[in-house]
Amino acid sequence: MSTVVPPTPWGADLYEEALRAGRGPLFLRRADGWLLPLDVERWCAAPDPADRSALRRCAGPVLDIGCGPGRLVAALAAGGHRALGIDVSEAAVRHTLRLGGSALRRSVFDPLPGEGRWGTALLMDGNVGIGGDPAALLTRVAELLAPGGLLIAEAAPVDVDERVRVRVDDGTGRAGPGGTFPWARLGTAALVGHARPAGLRPADQWTADGRCFVALRRRAARSASHSAEPAKRPAVTSSQRARNTSPDSPVTRS
Repeated sequence: MSTVVPPTPWGADLYEEALRAGRGPLFLRRADGWLLPLDVERWCAAPDPADRSALRRCAGPVLDIGCGPGRLVAALAAGGHRALGIDVSEAAVRHTLRLGGSALRRSVFDPLPGEGRWGTALLMDGNVGIGGDPAALLTRVAELLAPGGLLIAEAAPVDVDERVRVRVDDGTGRAGPGGTFPWARLGTAALVGHARPAGLRPADQWTADGRCFVALRRRAARSASHSAEPAKRPAVTSSQRARNTSPDSPVTRS
């Protein structure tokens, strides 16, 4: 199991206010005053074409990590996918449930339903930053995926590999409760670099509406017959590897 990172309050008051209003302004503020805008209006709207470019690639049961107000979970459910959102924000989980999606208030590092059986995991909207430790996060996501499962992650649109402490801020200097928490920003090259040691290999890469996405596939397990082969047998080719499976998802509403 990966190192446990406890859930943060995530600026509960300011974030809940923004979700209730369906708009910002809302930011992550670094100690040096630099502000990263949070696109609350887009998060609270229906999936846009860039979102749909990622959703079309989902296969099997889908886990949306850091689901926010639930637009992706609800869209997946409406399209016939078994999908579960997780988020440390109670307001986000409530919003997801109101949209008709399934969601739990959990950190990705908490015990979760269906570990090792998810066909697809999503890290959208900058959520590769969760926990401020990309190596730990991507290792944990690999644990959650089925062999051959797919991680679809959104990267920063610039070449960056940054770990910082931030707080939720409304742009006026008013901060939410709970103080600062660790966060990370990864461009595409950094994301792929951190994913490889976790056993996740690039499968696709694209841009849509100025947003950058990477699909990474967990190594597929070898079949029992291959793992029992004598050492003198020829090496197993990639075409002989076990195919990805799509078991029933254990998703239930909270």
